[in-house]
Amino acid sequence: MGEPGIDGPVWLPLLPPSLGEYLAPNIQPVPLIPALTLLAAAFYLAGAISLWRKGRRWSPVRTASFLLGCLAIIIVMGAGIEGYGLRMFSIFMFQQLTLMMAVPPLLVIGSPGTLLLRSTPHGRFGRPALRAAIWGLRSRWGRLAIHPAFMVPLFLLSFYGVYFSGLADLLLPNWYGHVGLEVLFLAAGILFTVPLISADPLPTRQTHFGRMLDIFAEMPLHAFFGVVIMMATAPMVKFFATPPAGWSLDPMQDQGIAGGLAWSYGELPGVLLLMFILVRWQRDETRGWARADRRSAVAGDPELDAYNAYLRQLANRPMRRQ
Repeated sequence: MGEPGIDGPVWLPLLPPSLGEYLAPNIQPVPLIPALTLLAAAFYLAGAISLWRKGRRWSPVRTASFLLGCLAIIIVMGAGIEGYGLRMFSIFMFQQLTLMMAVPPLLVIGSPGTLLLRSTPHGRFGRPALRAAIWGLRSRWGRLAIHPAFMVPLFLLSFYGVYFSGLADLLLPNWYGHVGLEVLFLAAGILFTVPLISADPLPTRQTHFGRMLDIFAEMPLHAFFGVVIMMATAPMVKFFATPPAGWSLDPMQDQGIAGGLAWSYGELPGVLLLMFILVRWQRDETRGWARADRRSAVAGDPELDAYNAYLRQLANRPMRRQ
């Protein structure tokens, strides 16, 4: 089942690349990640339905967001685009950017952790899952995984480390390495996105200012990576330098498209994340002011009351004769 230059159970398209071929339902011999994604979508939908049947609220928007993220993974890695991504730098870059930048926000907005805690039964079969989830929330490994000192370098390593160290040429000729890189991209994107916008219970939670710093630290380096690829005068990944002859593909032109995608398509999700953080920051500040006003109306403001008492004391003090 192997193809020339690729070891493992892979299928390469014969027709030249086109939009129709990218979206064609040409599933790979072992669609591992699409199958796992379909299973995750089924479990999520089952949990949401169980809450609805019990009369408990669960947001349809969250459900739609998570399922849309799953659908994006299935299309990007389960349709014909996966076959072309095996030998085209531009398509592989599109898959990487989608898995790292577009899919994680959709999955995280779905709040799968909260749904797990609310919908899992507390009986004999659900208790191990709940214990594992609570352990993950309380463990030091959970704090480390979403700490900026770990997840920001991991996110950038998925770009600079993979392509500038020769790791791509080492792993891409093998089906296991190719799928392993795709899993790395998805995991890095999720770990980067969770502390930024997740509403699930987390071991630690960053401030809004800290989240903005993470976004601002990632965006220019991400854009610079795309510019470097576009300006390169030689193939950066030797594996993509010899595409199948039947595809009539210019490797350097394809590499330029990959760089353009990294510079443009990769920046848009970052801008949207930044806007999301700003909107949530403003909303949380407004809620905090409203709570403070309610507390002041009920119990008063001790500092303000003390200051007013001090002013009254000064006003009632007898005037000294000159």
